[in-house]
Amino acid sequence: MPARTYLIRTFGCQMNVHDSERAAGLLEAAGYRPASDPDNADLVLLNTCAVRENADNRLYGTLGHLKATKDARQAEGRDLMIAVGGCLAQKDGATIVERAPWVDVVVGTHNLGSLGGLLAEADSAALPVVELVEQLEVFPSALPAKRDVRHHAWVAIAVGCNNSCTFCIVPSLRGPERSRPFDEVVREVRELVADGVIEVTLLGQNVNSWGRDLYGRSRFADLLRAVGEVGGIERVRFTSPHPRDFTEDVLVAMAETPTVCEHLHLPLQSGSDRVLRRMRRSYRAARYLSLVERTRQLMPDAALTTDIIVGFPGETDEDFADTLRVVEAVGFDQAFTFQYSPRPGTPASDMADQVPPEVVADRYPRLEELVRRQSLAAHQRLVGRSLELLVEEPSKRDAGRVSARTRGNHLVHLPARDDAGPGAIVIATVLEAATNYAVAGPPSSVSRPADPPDDLHRPSLPVLAG
Repeated sequence: MPARTYLIRTFGCQMNVHDSERAAGLLEAAGYRPASDPDNADLVLLNTCAVRENADNRLYGTLGHLKATKDARQAEGRDLMIAVGGCLAQKDGATIVERAPWVDVVVGTHNLGSLGGLLAEADSAALPVVELVEQLEVFPSALPAKRDVRHHAWVAIAVGCNNSCTFCIVPSLRGPERSRPFDEVVREVRELVADGVIEVTLLGQNVNSWGRDLYGRSRFADLLRAVGEVGGIERVRFTSPHPRDFTEDVLVAMAETPTVCEHLHLPLQSGSDRVLRRMRRSYRAARYLSLVERTRQLMPDAALTTDIIVGFPGETDEDFADTLRVVEAVGFDQAFTFQYSPRPGTPASDMADQVPPEVVADRYPRLEELVRRQSLAAHQRLVGRSLELLVEEPSKRDAGRVSARTRGNHLVHLPARDDAGPGAIVIATVLEAATNYAVAGPPSSVSRPADPPDDLHRPSLPVLAG
């Protein structure tokens, strides 16, 4: 009897990608094998996000398409099992099977480790199975994983969040912050290196407060140094920090640990102190700008990226102008910009002074134009420089090229080379700049060849924008 096949569709943030890798590991440990599309999958798992705009519509639209596939399968005497997990599952729970009764399993953010048992229960009961718990049962990183690439791994150092940003629903869905012990994180990184990983990204809703619940104070700088000193690691990244908790020792650890990349993703959200106060962001523009200044003192070539919300309730023209001024002052390498939309269950959604959509639509392109100019300028600064690049994948547009990343996380396209596949570290000179990427010439050298292909790590986790 052939093995059952699965397909995971991931919506949202890096933590969801991390959880999808764990779900894939659980499924493969149970004997499932990856499928390329829903037409040949026996199970489709939707790992959902509740933060992004229209998350509900995206989920139910996808479930509608899957219903048609499931109905066609049943007419042929076959079946398709549909499972929903992630933040929207935790938020809506049984509402999902009320609106989409063809869903077989709903599993929340705190009990991912129960996935295999819930699928077996749904198999035997022939009815929807919904299991949501209020507290984390097993830390996701303790579960088996199936990574989408061999050379990179996501490492969750904490789950949950103790902040109370008025636009965010994550704390109510992921729970209070819970840190993994120091030794456990370092041990996982060592095991990943033994499995061929050379780059790790440390994950947490607020990495700067890591360890506070275990050790009485944040020890993120110590953890960053320890991970960076693991033999065989070439690059260490982390996301996301919170400006309120960002301390000098973390910047010093970044500057003094050669494997920690010179890239800082520091969410701004707004450049207006008044709006930041309404967001409950606990820092002000001056604090943010001082962090940027100190970062560039310690790491002059550091790349800076951010998140910005336009049209938060009560935002005035003057508030928006403050945001533009801060963005202009920083000169970001890249910015992820969002038009505010109310998220049910958040305090901001109940604020009376919602900004009219036409006003948001007028402001947003002005910010977008500024960040595009800054991104182009950042890539232009790379032209003429010979840079260390980590090859990620073949180019999706040109069979003769590959896509790679600088230590500052800039995307660079360059000619392919037989001995420089995914996971290779090469040296190449940047020749051209565009808004979203740079173009380099042929690699002048390969400082670390790619590992040979390994069937255990073939891509199986397509990530959809949330």
